[in-house]
Formats: sequence, structure tokens, C-alpha cells
Amino acid sequence: MVDEKLLEILRCPHCVSGETRRTDKEDPGLLDRVREGVWLICQDCGRKYPIREDIPIMLIEVGEKWMDTPVDDLPVPPPAED
Repeated sequence: MVDEKLLEILRCPHCVSGETRRTDKEDPGLLDRVREGVWLICQDCGRKYPIREDIPIMLIEVGEKWMDTPVDDLPVPPPAED
């Protein structure tokens, strides 16, 4: 189980870093936990990050891969690799 304190501080890396940093919000990149708690979805950009073996995979390219997948179609558990 992922520590709830960690989930409170995690943010979408796309929305909080570098040239893609969102400046229109005070706290960009907030994440929602979905699909039995094994996926994190960014409230701002819609990138979807899997949680595998209790480890959130917060790589932008992984989040982008799942952007067009409807929430109900996200696999549970997430695939072992992207």
C-alpha cells in the first residue's frame, strides 16, 4: 500500500517542472487515485500514472501513454512495463 503522506505530496511531473510547468494555478498537478487505487490521474493535464507493487511510476512518458485511455479501461493491475 502506498503511504498516504506520499500521495498527498506527489504531483504530476509534467505540470510542475521545467518549460511545461503550469503557472495558472497555485498548486498544479494534483493527482486523483482511481481504479482500485492503482492509478493516479492528474487533475490538470489528464496524464495517468500506474502504481506497480506500491510504487507510483511518475514518468511523463508513461503518463502520456495512457492519456487517451478512458478511466474504466485502465488495466487493473497495471501492466508490468510500458
